[in-house]
Amino acid sequence: MSNTDKRAICSKLNIQQAHYHEYCSNVDAKKSLFSKLNHPKPNPIKARRTRFIIQQLQIKSNQMGTLTPFPNPITPSQTRIGWIGIGVMGAAMASRLLSAGYSLSFYARTPSKPSSLSLQSQGAVLASSPRDLARSCDVIFTMLGHPPDVRQIVLDSDGLLSGLNPNSVIVDTTSSHPALAREIFSAARKIDCWAVDAPVSGGDVGARDGKLAILAGGDGEVVKWLTPLFDILGKVTYMGQAGCGQSCKIGNQIIVGANLLGLSEGLVFAEKAGLDVAQLFEAVRSGAAGSMVMELFGERMIGRDFRPGGFAEYQVKDLGMGVDVVEQGDDEKVVVLPGAALCKQLFSGMVANGDGKLGTQGLITVIQRLNGK
Repeated sequence: MSNTDKRAICSKLNIQQAHYHEYCSNVDAKKSLFSKLNHPKPNPIKARRTRFIIQQLQIKSNQMGTLTPFPNPITPSQTRIGWIGIGVMGAAMASRLLSAGYSLSFYARTPSKPSSLSLQSQGAVLASSPRDLARSCDVIFTMLGHPPDVRQIVLDSDGLLSGLNPNSVIVDTTSSHPALAREIFSAARKIDCWAVDAPVSGGDVGARDGKLAILAGGDGEVVKWLTPLFDILGKVTYMGQAGCGQSCKIGNQIIVGANLLGLSEGLVFAEKAGLDVAQLFEAVRSGAAGSMVMELFGERMIGRDFRPGGFAEYQVKDLGMGVDVVEQGDDEKVVVLPGAALCKQLFSGMVANGDGKLGTQGLITVIQRLNGK
């Protein structure tokens, strides 16, 4: 609802005094249009009256057909979606929401990039800034690269939180730090908004096909409310309070990293042993060695298709957040992760070799180099 509409509500309510009322901040300059409104010098004694006015505004807003977001039902006709982060994963996820009939606006640092133009061709609207995006949306998704990116987009003075309307929801699908997720949740609650950390697993294929594993942390009722959107993207599992979604994703990445390392070594061994690598792959994929990692990345490794579903450099970041628990003693919980530490070093080898923007399946190149290939 625009400020003009809100001022109109004030007029209909015959509000005589509305100091501290942000919606009418410039009414004094238009007394001829809003003669019923009078803004005296702020007086703390009248704070109770101000709160009553705001409550009446919210009631009238709903009566006029302008609904606040949570907890009103999510539907394509009335829920406005925002999106920031249109890389390989983000663009595919945003596209699925558009295909499901939702109106979607997005912010892009590089508006001319192909994914931006593709989303606009599907009907998405390009916003000029994160703040402007927040002002026009009910649910805003972020899918960014690193925790500092999330902090900047969400918490900076001109970030998402500076423009959110009451009861709006931020859903961060970035693989980020649990502590940052908790910080964002607390900051959102201070302005009567909500935040959910909901990192995903499943790669570019899962993003395109709507088969992502979504690992959600935050308020359980808000996560449940978001289910119609999550169902378009994949399957959501509620993990607990704010930060738990990110902790789950770190655990996921530790498992994925170990699987990628085992798969890489198995394929390199098969080649050294003189086996047909593709034949070995088919022989073991239905046995105990079979895994989702094998299904997603095995054939790509064999065919040397290293196009990214997720960048190798992001795996270094994700594994690092798990290994750093050892260094920081987070919440006095120390965990020893020798396998994760080794995987982090091997993925760091990819980055050091200039391959950080390759897909995580490129780990096999590190093992091949160690074996003289």
